[in-house]
Amino acid sequence: MRRHPALLLVAAAIALLSCTASAAASLALKVDGQAVVAQLMQLAQWSDDPAPAVTRLIYTDNDMKARAYVQQLMREAGLQVREDTMGNIYGRLAGTDPEGAAVATGSHTDAIPGAGAYDGTVGVIGGIAALRALGEAGFKPARPIEVVMFTSEEPTRFGLSCSGSRAMAGLLDSACLDTLRDVNGSTYLQAASAAGYGAASTAQMVAGARRTPADLAAFLELHIEQGPELEKEGLQIGIVTAIAAPAALRVRFSGDGGHAGAQLMPLRNDASLAAAELALLVEKTALGTGVVDTVATVGSWHIQPNAVNSVPREAALEIDVRDIDGPRRDGVLAAIKAEAAAIAARRKVRLAVETINQDPPAACGAQVVAAVEAAVREVGASSKRMVSRAYHDSLFMAQIAPTGMVFIPCRNGWSHRPDEFAAPDDIQRGIEVLALALAQLAGDGSRGSGGGGGGSGSGARTEL
Repeated sequence: MRRHPALLLVAAAIALLSCTASAAASLALKVDGQAVVAQLMQLAQWSDDPAPAVTRLIYTDNDMKARAYVQQLMREAGLQVREDTMGNIYGRLAGTDPEGAAVATGSHTDAIPGAGAYDGTVGVIGGIAALRALGEAGFKPARPIEVVMFTSEEPTRFGLSCSGSRAMAGLLDSACLDTLRDVNGSTYLQAASAAGYGAASTAQMVAGARRTPADLAAFLELHIEQGPELEKEGLQIGIVTAIAAPAALRVRFSGDGGHAGAQLMPLRNDASLAAAELALLVEKTALGTGVVDTVATVGSWHIQPNAVNSVPREAALEIDVRDIDGPRRDGVLAAIKAEAAAIAARRKVRLAVETINQDPPAACGAQVVAAVEAAVREVGASSKRMVSRAYHDSLFMAQIAPTGMVFIPCRNGWSHRPDEFAAPDDIQRGIEVLALALAQLAGDGSRGSGGGGGGSGSGARTEL
């Protein structure tokens, strides 16, 4: 019977993992969960809002203080530190094959207004702790292992998410970056340059952050779940197999406005009522798929002139639609656009619709998932396979390297709010799983085994 080549590659990758799994399993890892939590709390102090809220926008003073602290922790862990032109920060544990493609981990430290202390930061601080634990255990990786602090995972300041990982993956258009402005009118390049990053142009800035498949053998991100499944089911680790496809629309309705008393009801073309009608239809359209993986949110709403005695003349909405199925997500987007046009015609308001982003979903790499599952078994944690309905920098890293994610529970599934919380024991366990999986993927350099999960020691990665 002829076997499918892709299946043979998967089997080969998993077999190669098994050669390094025993070495990873024998590591005497020491991870201090309480110390990691203390570092997370220290990081949370750099915020534009008072505790317990965390607000940290990219390239601001508090962001720069957080970045300096992350670099300090990297150096204390014995890592080689560098930054690229976008402001992505790397801490590198050298491998015995310095030319080999790296295995990487990491996440972000920027935070939306009124967020908590754990989103993204667990993956950065935890990634540093994992590499520190590997080094202190005497592990010598064949491939280099990197921990990355990505720039601007959150879209808060400039309206574009994951600009650092998009640039790394070659998915960021510098012309698009040139159009972005913050609320004060600053361009992306101006803000980056003021913070000491950037280049002569956004084109140079983006090019300076580019990584290729030859650079990276695998990527694995540790993150709080940001949902309730693990906690409700009493499980300790989520092994992510797919990441939902995000998309965002900016919809603007414009009417003529007028005095709230003098403008009679039959003569009005109220932009806010058009927006309200669309918001309800967004909910109805998402529910209409009949699939729980389809979600849609009207998360930003601006009314002009926003006065109690004035008929609104402009309403601008930002609509977020996500699904693990790209075509189904795109069907919801198309339906929302059609509904917006119908509402505008019926209410005699003007309409402008802009697609902010429309990214494909990502499937996690088989060898990365296998490495996580082996690490979970070694730690003795309860787990399940699951999808990530939130998107992360991993979504874009998956375009250039086999990628996976490790989820840990968060209290009540809460995230993007000040009372976001993950227990120290769960954080420590997640770091242990991360460290063991990274060791398997990087390979044991003291045995001359080569890279564990991403291809040969030459730097090429196995395509699955």
